[in-house]
Amino acid sequence: MTADHSRHPLASRAGLAAAGRIVVKVGSSSLTSVSGGISGEALVRLADVLAERRTAGTEIILVSSGAIAAGLAPLGLARRPSQLSAQQAAASVGQGLLMAQYSQAFAAHGVTVSQILLTADDLIRRSHYANAHRAMERLLNFGVVPIVNENDTVASHEIRFGDNDRLAALVAHLVKAEALVLLSDVDALYDGPPGAGASRIPLVGSPADLEGVTIGRVSRAGVGTGGMVTKVEAATIAAASGIPALVTSTANAAAALRGDDVGTWFTATGKRQPIRLLWLAHLARVLGTLVLDDGAVRAVGERRRSLLAAGVVDVDGVFEAGDPVQLVSGDGTVVARGLVNYSSAELPRMLGRSTHDLAEELGAEYERSVVHVNDLVVLQAAPAS
Repeated sequence: MTADHSRHPLASRAGLAAAGRIVVKVGSSSLTSVSGGISGEALVRLADVLAERRTAGTEIILVSSGAIAAGLAPLGLARRPSQLSAQQAAASVGQGLLMAQYSQAFAAHGVTVSQILLTADDLIRRSHYANAHRAMERLLNFGVVPIVNENDTVASHEIRFGDNDRLAALVAHLVKAEALVLLSDVDALYDGPPGAGASRIPLVGSPADLEGVTIGRVSRAGVGTGGMVTKVEAATIAAASGIPALVTSTANAAAALRGDDVGTWFTATGKRQPIRLLWLAHLARVLGTLVLDDGAVRAVGERRRSLLAAGVVDVDGVFEAGDPVQLVSGDGTVVARGLVNYSSAELPRMLGRSTHDLAEELGAEYERSVVHVNDLVVLQAAPAS
Protein backbone atom coordinates (compact mmCIF):
# COMPACT_ATOMS: atom_id res chain seq x y z
CA MET A 1 0.00 0.00 0.00
CA THR A 2 1.33 3.45 -0.93
CA ALA A 3 0.53 6.41 1.27
CA ASP A 4 -1.41 9.35 -0.13
CA HIS A 5 1.06 12.05 -1.11
CA SER A 6 -1.49 14.90 -0.93
CA ARG A 7 -0.65 15.13 2.76
CA HIS A 8 -1.75 17.77 5.26
CA PRO A 9 -0.58 18.27 8.84
CA LEU A 10 -2.73 16.47 11.38
CA ALA A 11 -5.27 18.49 13.35
CA SER A 12 -4.96 16.35 16.48
CA ARG A 13 -3.15 13.30 17.88
CA ALA A 14 -6.14 11.15 16.89
CA GLY A 15 -5.07 11.60 13.27
CA LEU A 16 -1.92 9.56 13.89
CA ALA A 17 -4.03 6.40 13.58
CA ALA A 18 -4.51 6.97 9.84
CA ALA A 19 -1.50 9.12 8.96
CA GLY A 20 0.23 8.47 5.66
CA ARG A 21 3.74 9.61 6.60
CA ILE A 22 5.28 10.08 10.06
CA VAL A 23 8.78 10.84 11.28
CA VAL A 24 9.60 9.03 14.54
CA LYS A 25 12.65 9.93 16.61
CA VAL A 26 14.06 7.72 19.36
CA GLY A 27 16.83 8.73 21.76
CA SER A 28 19.82 6.85 23.10
CA SER A 29 18.30 6.70 26.57
CA SER A 30 15.41 4.60 25.22
CA LEU A 31 17.70 2.09 23.50
CA THR A 32 20.43 1.69 26.11
CA SER A 33 20.70 -1.27 28.50
CA VAL A 34 21.50 -0.95 32.20
CA SER A 35 24.94 -2.50 31.64
CA GLY A 36 25.70 -0.14 28.76
CA GLY A 37 25.48 -0.37 24.99
CA ILE A 38 22.33 -0.88 22.95
CA SER A 39 19.54 -2.98 24.47
CA GLY A 40 18.51 -5.51 21.83
CA GLU A 41 15.23 -6.06 23.64
CA ALA A 42 14.29 -2.37 23.63
CA LEU A 43 15.27 -2.01 19.98
CA VAL A 44 13.20 -5.03 18.94
CA ARG A 45 10.13 -3.75 20.82
CA LEU A 46 10.32 -0.45 18.95
CA ALA A 47 10.94 -2.16 15.60
CA ASP A 48 7.88 -4.37 16.18
CA VAL A 49 5.66 -1.31 16.61
CA LEU A 50 7.05 0.58 13.62
CA ALA A 51 7.13 -2.43 11.30
CA GLU A 52 3.47 -3.12 12.06
CA ARG A 53 2.56 0.43 11.01
CA ARG A 54 4.76 0.24 7.91
CA THR A 55 3.06 -3.02 6.91
CA ALA A 56 -0.34 -1.37 7.43
CA GLY A 57 0.60 1.33 4.90
CA THR A 58 2.04 4.23 6.87
CA GLU A 59 5.36 5.53 5.61
CA ILE A 60 7.76 5.66 8.55
CA ILE A 61 11.05 7.54 8.72
CA LEU A 62 12.99 6.68 11.88
CA VAL A 63 15.54 9.13 13.26
CA SER A 64 17.58 7.08 15.69
CA SER A 65 20.29 8.04 18.11
CA GLY A 66 22.47 5.34 19.62
CA ALA A 67 25.53 5.03 17.38
CA ILE A 68 27.90 6.56 19.91
CA ALA A 69 26.35 4.55 22.76
CA ALA A 70 26.69 1.34 20.72
CA GLY A 71 30.37 2.06 20.10
CA LEU A 72 31.40 2.71 23.71
CA ALA A 73 31.81 -0.89 24.91
CA PRO A 74 33.77 -2.14 21.85
CA LEU A 75 36.22 0.74 22.41
CA GLY A 76 36.49 0.03 26.13
CA LEU A 77 34.85 3.33 27.11
CA ALA A 78 32.77 3.43 30.29
CA ARG A 79 30.84 6.59 29.38
CA ARG A 80 30.17 8.98 26.52
CA PRO A 81 33.44 10.87 25.84
CA SER A 82 33.50 14.66 25.79
CA GLN A 83 36.22 14.89 23.13
CA LEU A 84 34.81 15.22 19.60
CA SER A 85 37.34 12.85 18.02
CA ALA A 86 36.50 10.13 20.56
CA GLN A 87 32.78 10.64 19.87
CA GLN A 88 33.50 10.30 16.16
CA ALA A 89 35.41 7.05 16.74
CA ALA A 90 32.59 5.61 18.87
CA ALA A 91 30.02 6.60 16.24
CA SER A 92 32.08 5.00 13.48
CA VAL A 93 32.21 1.69 15.38
CA GLY A 94 28.66 1.85 16.73
CA GLN A 95 26.72 2.88 13.62
CA GLY A 96 27.26 -0.46 11.90
CA LEU A 97 26.34 -2.38 15.05
CA LEU A 98 23.18 -0.32 15.48
CA MET A 99 22.09 -0.79 11.86
CA ALA A 100 22.75 -4.53 12.02
CA GLN A 101 20.33 -4.82 14.92
CA TYR A 102 17.70 -2.68 13.20
CA SER A 103 18.03 -4.67 9.96
CA GLN A 104 17.47 -7.94 11.80
CA ALA A 105 14.57 -6.65 13.89
CA PHE A 106 12.65 -5.19 10.92
CA ALA A 107 13.46 -8.17 8.67
CA ALA A 108 11.52 -10.37 11.07
CA HIS A 109 8.44 -8.52 9.77
CA GLY A 110 9.53 -8.54 6.12
CA VAL A 111 10.44 -4.84 6.21
CA THR A 112 13.65 -3.50 4.67
CA VAL A 113 15.54 -0.64 6.29
CA SER A 114 18.17 1.73 4.94
CA GLN A 115 20.79 3.96 6.51
CA ILE A 116 20.92 7.72 5.88
CA LEU A 117 23.62 9.79 7.60
CA LEU A 118 23.23 13.57 7.46
CA THR A 119 25.08 16.69 8.48
CA ALA A 120 23.59 20.17 8.66
CA ASP A 121 25.26 20.95 5.32
CA ASP A 122 23.13 18.25 3.69
CA LEU A 123 19.94 20.11 4.60
CA ILE A 124 20.98 23.72 4.02
CA ARG A 125 22.90 23.47 0.74
CA ARG A 126 20.38 23.42 -2.10
CA SER A 127 22.02 20.62 -4.12
CA HIS A 128 22.55 18.39 -1.06
CA TYR A 129 18.99 19.06 0.11
CA ALA A 130 17.53 18.09 -3.26
CA ASN A 131 19.58 14.88 -3.33
CA ALA A 132 18.53 13.96 0.23
CA HIS A 133 14.90 14.60 -0.63
CA ARG A 134 15.00 12.48 -3.80
CA ALA A 135 16.77 9.61 -2.04
CA MET A 136 14.27 9.61 0.82
CA GLU A 137 11.26 9.70 -1.50
CA ARG A 138 12.59 6.84 -3.59
CA LEU A 139 13.24 4.69 -0.53
CA LEU A 140 9.73 5.34 0.75
CA ASN A 141 8.31 4.40 -2.67
CA PHE A 142 10.09 1.05 -2.32
CA GLY A 143 8.43 0.48 1.06
CA VAL A 144 11.71 0.92 2.93
CA VAL A 145 11.99 2.41 6.42
CA PRO A 146 14.86 4.94 6.21
CA ILE A 147 16.83 5.13 9.45
CA VAL A 148 18.42 8.55 9.81
CA ASN A 149 21.22 9.63 12.12
CA GLU A 150 23.57 12.57 12.28
CA ASN A 151 26.85 11.74 10.57
CA ASP A 152 28.78 11.95 13.85
CA THR A 153 31.90 10.42 12.34
CA VAL A 154 32.62 13.43 10.12
CA ALA A 155 30.49 16.25 11.55
CA SER A 156 32.47 19.06 13.20
CA HIS A 157 31.21 21.28 16.00
CA GLU A 158 30.43 23.96 13.43
CA ILE A 159 28.16 21.81 11.25
CA ARG A 160 26.50 19.61 13.87
CA PHE A 161 22.80 19.67 14.64
CA GLY A 162 23.79 19.16 18.28
CA ASP A 163 21.12 16.56 18.93
CA ASN A 164 18.88 14.28 16.90
CA ASP A 165 15.67 15.92 18.14
CA ARG A 166 16.33 19.01 16.04
CA LEU A 167 17.60 16.85 13.19
CA ALA A 168 14.25 15.03 13.31
CA ALA A 169 12.37 18.34 13.04
CA LEU A 170 14.28 19.18 9.86
CA VAL A 171 13.82 15.67 8.45
CA ALA A 172 10.06 15.99 9.04
CA HIS A 173 10.20 19.23 7.06
CA LEU A 174 12.34 17.58 4.35
CA VAL A 175 9.86 14.74 3.71
CA LYS A 176 6.71 16.83 4.29
CA ALA A 177 5.60 14.53 7.11
CA GLU A 178 2.12 14.80 8.57
CA ALA A 179 3.52 14.65 12.09
CA LEU A 180 6.68 14.23 14.15
CA VAL A 181 6.74 11.79 17.08
CA LEU A 182 9.57 12.28 19.59
CA LEU A 183 10.18 9.28 21.85
CA SER A 184 12.30 9.25 25.01
CA ASP A 185 12.20 7.79 28.51
CA VAL A 186 9.66 10.41 29.74
CA ASP A 187 5.99 9.92 28.89
CA ALA A 188 5.04 13.60 28.46
CA LEU A 189 5.84 17.19 29.27
CA TYR A 190 4.78 18.14 32.81
CA ASP A 191 4.15 21.50 34.47
CA GLY A 192 6.84 20.69 37.04
CA PRO A 193 9.02 17.77 38.20
CA PRO A 194 7.01 14.59 37.40
CA GLY A 195 8.05 13.01 40.70
CA ALA A 196 6.69 15.93 42.72
CA GLY A 197 3.03 15.57 41.81
CA ALA A 198 3.13 17.68 38.66
CA SER A 199 0.41 17.39 36.01
CA ARG A 200 0.84 16.26 32.43
CA ILE A 201 0.50 18.98 29.80
CA PRO A 202 -1.61 17.23 27.13
CA LEU A 203 -1.66 20.06 24.57
CA VAL A 204 0.57 22.97 23.59
CA GLY A 205 -1.36 25.23 21.25
CA SER A 206 1.27 27.97 21.09
CA PRO A 207 4.59 28.89 22.72
CA ALA A 208 2.60 31.00 25.22
CA ASP A 209 1.30 27.76 26.75
CA LEU A 210 4.83 26.97 27.96
CA GLU A 211 5.37 30.24 29.84
CA GLY A 212 6.33 29.49 33.42
CA VAL A 213 6.93 25.79 32.75
CA THR A 214 10.26 24.44 34.02
CA ILE A 215 11.65 21.92 31.56
CA GLY A 216 14.24 19.31 32.58
CA ARG A 217 17.50 19.09 30.68
CA VAL A 218 19.18 15.78 31.46
CA SER A 219 18.01 12.32 30.40
CA ARG A 220 18.23 9.57 33.02
CA ALA A 221 20.56 7.30 31.08
CA GLY A 222 23.25 9.93 30.61
CA VAL A 223 24.23 8.72 27.12
CA GLY A 224 22.29 11.22 25.00
CA THR A 225 22.81 14.91 24.29
CA GLY A 226 19.27 16.16 24.72
CA GLY A 227 16.69 15.73 27.45
CA MET A 228 13.19 17.18 27.56
CA VAL A 229 14.36 20.68 26.69
CA THR A 230 15.53 19.60 23.23
CA LYS A 231 12.32 17.63 22.68
CA VAL A 232 10.33 20.78 23.34
CA GLU A 233 12.65 22.85 21.11
CA ALA A 234 12.30 20.32 18.28
CA ALA A 235 8.51 20.10 18.68
CA THR A 236 8.31 23.90 18.64
CA ILE A 237 10.49 24.10 15.50
CA ALA A 238 8.28 21.53 13.75
CA ALA A 239 5.04 23.22 14.84
CA ALA A 240 6.32 26.61 13.70
CA SER A 241 6.95 25.15 10.23
CA GLY A 242 3.47 23.61 9.96
CA ILE A 243 4.15 20.10 11.29
CA PRO A 244 2.48 19.01 14.57
CA ALA A 245 4.54 17.01 17.03
CA LEU A 246 3.94 14.54 19.84
CA VAL A 247 6.36 14.12 22.74
CA THR A 248 6.02 10.87 24.67
CA SER A 249 7.90 7.79 25.88
CA THR A 250 9.13 4.87 23.81
CA ALA A 251 6.94 2.63 25.98
CA ASN A 252 3.95 4.58 24.64
CA ALA A 253 4.98 4.25 20.97
CA ALA A 254 2.17 1.87 20.00
CA ALA A 255 -0.46 3.90 21.84
CA ALA A 256 0.85 7.12 20.31
CA LEU A 257 0.64 5.78 16.76
CA ARG A 258 -2.92 4.57 17.48
CA GLY A 259 -3.84 8.17 18.31
CA ASP A 260 -4.45 7.49 22.00
CA ASP A 261 -4.38 10.32 24.53
CA VAL A 262 -0.75 10.01 25.59
CA GLY A 263 2.14 12.45 25.71
CA THR A 264 2.07 16.14 24.85
CA TRP A 265 0.72 17.26 21.48
CA PHE A 266 2.16 20.41 19.87
CA THR A 267 -0.34 21.91 17.43
CA ALA A 268 1.02 23.23 14.13
CA THR A 269 1.21 27.02 14.46
CA GLY A 270 2.98 28.17 11.29
CA LYS A 271 3.45 27.51 7.61
CA ARG A 272 6.18 25.75 5.68
CA GLN A 273 9.23 27.83 4.86
CA PRO A 274 12.52 27.09 3.12
CA ILE A 275 14.51 24.68 5.28
CA ARG A 276 17.54 26.97 5.06
CA LEU A 277 15.57 29.67 6.88
CA LEU A 278 14.29 27.17 9.44
CA TRP A 279 17.90 26.24 10.16
CA LEU A 280 18.90 29.90 10.38
CA ALA A 281 16.13 30.75 12.83
CA HIS A 282 16.66 27.86 15.21
CA LEU A 283 19.90 25.95 14.68
CA ALA A 284 22.60 28.01 13.03
CA ARG A 285 25.76 28.74 14.98
CA VAL A 286 26.03 32.51 14.59
CA LEU A 287 29.59 33.63 13.85
CA GLY A 288 29.20 37.40 13.79
CA THR A 289 27.01 40.42 14.50
CA LEU A 290 26.06 43.31 12.23
CA VAL A 291 24.75 46.43 13.97
CA LEU A 292 22.13 48.29 11.90
CA ASP A 293 21.00 51.88 11.89
CA ASP A 294 17.31 52.65 12.50
CA GLY A 295 16.47 52.82 8.81
CA ALA A 296 17.99 49.39 8.13
CA VAL A 297 16.19 47.92 11.14
CA ARG A 298 12.89 49.07 9.65
CA ALA A 299 13.82 47.93 6.13
CA VAL A 300 14.80 44.44 7.28
CA GLY A 301 12.37 43.90 10.16
CA GLU A 302 9.27 45.65 8.86
CA ARG A 303 9.53 45.77 5.07
CA ARG A 304 11.45 42.47 4.67
CA ARG A 305 14.15 43.98 2.45
CA SER A 306 17.74 42.88 1.81
CA LEU A 307 20.38 44.45 4.02
CA LEU A 308 22.67 46.94 2.23
CA ALA A 309 26.05 48.18 3.42
CA ALA A 310 24.64 51.70 3.81
CA GLY A 311 22.57 50.51 6.78
CA VAL A 312 25.36 48.76 8.70
CA VAL A 313 27.16 50.81 11.37
CA ASP A 314 29.37 48.18 13.06
CA VAL A 315 30.66 44.62 12.64
CA ASP A 316 31.72 42.12 15.29
CA GLY A 317 33.07 38.57 15.02
CA VAL A 318 35.18 36.63 12.54
CA PHE A 319 33.33 35.08 9.61
CA GLU A 320 33.57 34.29 5.91
CA ALA A 321 31.11 34.93 3.09
CA GLY A 322 28.21 32.49 3.45
CA ASP A 323 28.43 32.24 7.25
CA PRO A 324 25.42 32.88 9.56
CA VAL A 325 25.35 36.27 11.30
CA GLN A 326 22.83 38.07 13.46
CA LEU A 327 21.48 41.52 12.65
CA VAL A 328 20.89 43.73 15.69
CA SER A 329 19.56 47.20 16.36
CA GLY A 330 21.57 49.90 18.12
CA ASP A 331 20.31 48.76 21.52
CA GLY A 332 21.39 45.15 20.88
CA THR A 333 17.96 43.70 20.04
CA VAL A 334 18.32 40.80 17.60
CA VAL A 335 16.16 41.65 14.59
CA ALA A 336 17.12 38.88 12.17
CA ARG A 337 19.66 36.26 11.15
CA GLY A 338 21.10 35.78 7.70
CA LEU A 339 23.84 34.39 5.51
CA VAL A 340 26.31 37.19 4.90
CA ASN A 341 27.77 37.82 1.42
CA TYR A 342 31.07 39.28 2.62
CA SER A 343 33.74 38.32 5.14
CA SER A 344 34.42 40.19 8.37
CA ALA A 345 37.67 41.41 6.78
CA GLU A 346 35.83 42.99 3.82
CA LEU A 347 32.90 44.63 5.59
CA PRO A 348 34.51 47.40 7.71
CA ARG A 349 35.49 49.50 4.66
CA MET A 350 31.97 49.10 3.26
CA LEU A 351 30.00 50.41 6.24
CA GLY A 352 27.54 53.22 5.57
CA ARG A 353 28.36 53.36 1.86
CA SER A 354 25.92 53.05 -1.03
CA THR A 355 26.00 50.05 -3.32
CA HIS A 356 26.70 52.37 -6.26
CA ASP A 357 29.76 53.92 -4.59
CA LEU A 358 31.12 50.51 -3.60
CA ALA A 359 30.76 49.19 -7.15
CA GLU A 360 32.52 52.23 -8.60
CA GLU A 361 35.48 52.07 -6.20
CA LEU A 362 35.86 48.32 -5.50
CA GLY A 363 34.31 46.63 -8.53
CA ALA A 364 31.04 45.12 -9.69
CA GLU A 365 31.28 42.21 -7.24
CA TYR A 366 30.57 44.68 -4.42
CA GLU A 367 27.20 45.58 -5.90
CA ARG A 368 25.62 42.72 -3.96
CA SER A 369 23.61 43.22 -0.78
CA VAL A 370 25.31 42.38 2.52
CA VAL A 371 22.52 39.90 3.31
CA HIS A 372 20.00 39.04 0.59
CA VAL A 373 16.36 38.83 1.61
CA ASN A 374 16.18 35.20 0.42
CA ASP A 375 18.93 34.30 2.91
CA LEU A 376 17.43 36.19 5.82
CA VAL A 377 14.93 35.28 8.54
CA VAL A 378 13.31 37.99 10.67
CA LEU A 379 13.16 37.11 14.36
CA GLN A 380 11.56 40.29 15.64
CA ALA A 381 9.62 42.65 13.42
CA ALA A 382 10.52 46.31 13.72
CA PRO A 383 7.71 48.40 15.22
CA ALA A 384 5.73 50.44 12.73
CA SER A 385 6.76 54.10 12.76
